[in-house]
Amino acid sequence: MAEQNVQKTNKVSKFFKDLKREMKNIVWSPKKDVVKNTTVVIVVTAVVAIAITLVDGGLTSCINWLAEKF
Repeated sequence: MAEQNVQKTNKVSKFFKDLKREMKNIVWSPKKDVVKNTTVVIVVTAVVAIAITLVDGGLTSCINWLAEKF
């Protein structure tokens, strides 16, 4: 039982050591690039949301118009 606990402790310890080593290898983007890319994502998301809303409203109006006619 004690041997299993030691093995589990060694695995957990190795995991965190490997994690720390991998975190040092990460190349982080400059803040300027992150802000620019975030802005682009927000703007594109807003434009797509508006486009979907307009298309949905238009199709809803057409369906309602057709329902009244027939």
